[in-house]
Amino acid sequence: MNLSRLKWPLTGVVALIIIAGSWWLGQGTNVPTPTAISLLTVIEPTATLAPQPTISPTAQATATPPMVAVYVSGAVKKPGVYRLSDGARVDDAVRAAGGLASDADAVRVNLAARVRDEQQIYVPTVGEIVAPVAPLSGGNEPANTVAATPTVGDGKVNINTASVAEFEPLPRIGPAIAQRIIDYRTANGPFATIEDLQNVKGIGPATFADLKDKISVE
Repeated sequence: MNLSRLKWPLTGVVALIIIAGSWWLGQGTNVPTPTAISLLTVIEPTATLAPQPTISPTAQATATPPMVAVYVSGAVKKPGVYRLSDGARVDDAVRAAGGLASDADAVRVNLAARVRDEQQIYVPTVGEIVAPVAPLSGGNEPANTVAATPTVGDGKVNINTASVAEFEPLPRIGPAIAQRIIDYRTANGPFATIEDLQNVKGIGPATFADLKDKISVE
């Protein structure tokens, strides 16, 4: 056999084999290698709900009870205007005014009655003659009010028990002077004589001369 004749054909075949092999290897590198899939199932953690805060009911604001203003005068220890809760009794008003005076005639005042706004509560002394007055316009004067000009048997005004309204019918006595008289006797005690009224600022000899026949300390 002439080997020289087969040399070049064999060389060509080998070259084709090499080329073909290189191409196949090149294609093999482009084929993705299957990735193993984990059989473990990923479990998402369940979100834990935060405990809801306990809401305590808000305490309801205590409503301030309505107040009424009453004027307590007469045979009490501290006459004046007092503010009481609505629904209070006359007894509460008298206690606010220091209680009954030693000469008070409590039997003539209904201590169990309820007070009303702008009411005057007058406590007479024992044996005092109290002239009734007409009710306020509209007929709403509280029935338990002893509202009158406190007088003794001769019709004179008792300067130790009279209220501001009860002083006003007297000559030269207006609301301001009347209040000064009440303030003076509250601070210094009852007047011993009618002449002591001149110790009140605003009551001079001329005013006293017009009053002396119309006032009393009994």
